Amino acid sequence: MRSRVTVVGLVLAGLLGGIGAGAGGWLVFGPNTGPYEEARSVIFPADVSMEAAVDSLETEGILASSSSFRLVATLTGWGEQIKAGHYRIPSHFSNYQLLDKLRRGLQDPLRVTIPPGSRPEIVATVVGRRLRMDAEAFRATLRDTSLAHDVGTTPGRLFGYMLPETYEFYWQVSPETVVRRVKSSFDRFYDQELAAGADSIGLAKREVVTLASIVEWEALQDREKPTIAGVYLNRLREGWRLQADPTIQYALLQTKGERTSRVLYRDLEIDHPYNTYKNRGLPPGPITNPSPSSLRAVTGGHTFSRTLREHNQAAEKYHRKMNQRDKD
Repeated sequence: MRSRVTVVGLVLAGLLGGIGAGAGGWLVFGPNTGPYEEARSVIFPADVSMEAAVDSLETEGILASSSSFRLVATLTGWGEQIKAGHYRIPSHFSNYQLLDKLRRGLQDPLRVTIPPGSRPEIVATVVGRRLRMDAEAFRATLRDTSLAHDVGTTPGRLFGYMLPETYEFYWQVSPETVVRRVKSSFDRFYDQELAAGADSIGLAKREVVTLASIVEWEALQDREKPTIAGVYLNRLREGWRLQADPTIQYALLQTKGERTSRVLYRDLEIDHPYNTYKNRGLPPGPITNPSPSSLRAVTGGHTFSRTLREHNQAAEKYHRKMNQRDKD
């Protein structure tokens, strides 16, 4: 390493001597990225050439002088050592600082936001576009039996644990790394904020996620979620059918390939394990990835109905609110 630095130092010394100390120093150590306010991003693919790197830096409006960058990159040899990855380049960076960052591969993470109440193919597309990852490879990872078991769940339930938050990942990270990281974030969130509430109402983690996923699809606003969750928790507590329209929507999505916005009476007769009008208890797994607010709504404080009459009154009030919402 010391010999390499020495060689670069000699090259720079020669450059300074050949051009003139003042001009050479400015060429190497003077600012050569624009006066923009926020750092700008650039992504280099594997085996990027120096010319391709220069083109990308110019396209992103990063370089003030491409010729001076190209000259320093050529004389030092660092232009042929640029590593693939995502980089955020501050303003007023010198050629030396910029080339040193790129040749050492000092990447900056990308922010990826997982949308709530979504479907695997949509999340795969979002993650794939942001991280330049193959979307189908990400979907296949979500279906991986070995991985699911390794993180404590099953392939049919794994997507429900894709907690909708904003994460930071390095470019070219593997789909497995993303899934493991998000599942780990969910587990921490559950232990810190949900576990005690889940224990108090007698629900396991997988049951919390499944019920929260139903709440996620049914509610349009966060303030509706505790009421919706309370109605379903009462039905579970009494052993009644959930009669949750979102589970019918999910069953139709699985059988017809599209989600309907309105459930018809004939849809309630569909023969499917997720038909909670026919089957008692929770469906086999989550129908989507619930947001933190939906998860909190399930595990938060609830006033349970003591009688069927009280439950029916609460349910009727809830349905009136939902019907009025649909008319607005």
